[in-house]
Amino acid sequence: MLNDVIALDKKYYMNTFGDRLPVSFTHGDGMKLYADNGDVYYDFLGGIAVNAIGHCHPDFTAALKAQIDKLIHTSSLYYIENQAKLAKKLVDNTCADKAFFCNSGAEANEGAFKLARMYFYKKGSNRSEIISLDHSFHGRTIATVAATGQEHYQAPYRPFTNGFKQVAPNSLEAVEEAITDRTAAVMVELIQGESGVYPMDTEYAKRLRQLCNDRGILMIVDEVQTGMGRTGRLFAHQLYDVEPDIFTCAKALGGGVPIGAVCAKAEVAAAFEPGDHGTTFGGNPLATAAGLAVFDIFEREKLVENSAVMGELFKRKLEHVAAKYPDKIVEVRGTGLLIGVELKPEIAPSVFRALHEKRMLTSLCKGVTIRVAPALNIKESEIDLFIKALEEIMEGEI
Repeated sequence: MLNDVIALDKKYYMNTFGDRLPVSFTHGDGMKLYADNGDVYYDFLGGIAVNAIGHCHPDFTAALKAQIDKLIHTSSLYYIENQAKLAKKLVDNTCADKAFFCNSGAEANEGAFKLARMYFYKKGSNRSEIISLDHSFHGRTIATVAATGQEHYQAPYRPFTNGFKQVAPNSLEAVEEAITDRTAAVMVELIQGESGVYPMDTEYAKRLRQLCNDRGILMIVDEVQTGMGRTGRLFAHQLYDVEPDIFTCAKALGGGVPIGAVCAKAEVAAAFEPGDHGTTFGGNPLATAAGLAVFDIFEREKLVENSAVMGELFKRKLEHVAAKYPDKIVEVRGTGLLIGVELKPEIAPSVFRALHEKRMLTSLCKGVTIRVAPALNIKESEIDLFIKALEEIMEGEI
């Protein structure tokens, strides 16, 4: 069966992912994914930080089924009850005053760029430049690639939309030097996930917020990967105790159903007036029902709190393994349940493959860092399965 799927993929699907890991899943349950041959895998990547409530949570699937029985899509021409309620959830739980829904993280970041530019346009200012950070990742569209500070993502797609520049992370001086009278905003990931789970310094984040205030520019926080409980707080900017003017989220917001959001302070959000922005599918009844179900499960099962507790436990156990194998493990980084285990370059690909062979799903960032981002309802016994597998690999001939 797997070979048939691979053959179809190679014949009909654009080859953007190359040769994928040789497995195809048929169903899931919590942390577990079941392959078409019956093998059971543990999803320590969480669908790349998407499946925050695990696979096929019964309350989540019941909510989706109930919504499908009623209504899937209308359009932005009409009021949508779930959309309004989910916007309220985001506002009630964050520093934002308004939310706008779209379909993905990249689209949310595009919306943030547009909102920042529109804000200054409506003020009669020509500020349009966006400063972002080296090693960042903001999406796959032309504008979000222009904001992404990684050359291999950018090179094939130049020339970009004008007005994007990158500076060194954790350097306030680099930001100060890059600011001009045309700068509209600085966009940051407070933890850079795709490049290997690199947290920003707390002092840097606070000083950056003050710098933006002092220079009259906007602070945008990309929370696509770090949002919705991933770091042990609902959003990473809460962990850093800073309030952005705009922040974006996606991934875990819909528990696997595609949805993104642009959230903003009232003054900034007011720059969007009728006709300035829009979407066909964004925030439709089904997607926002998914978001409401995720929030309900988070609150009822205290998953954000569990993310903090289990994340600290997971990191501590990984650090214990790292201390035993300093010749193989360089560093353990991360916060909550977004953790990177940096390995020596010569063994990293082998360790990644070995984890997969032991049915532990992760990703390999920049060729050296194992990224783990499991469901927020993970149990200690499941963490111990991963630790056992990693120790066995470390003890072997890697």
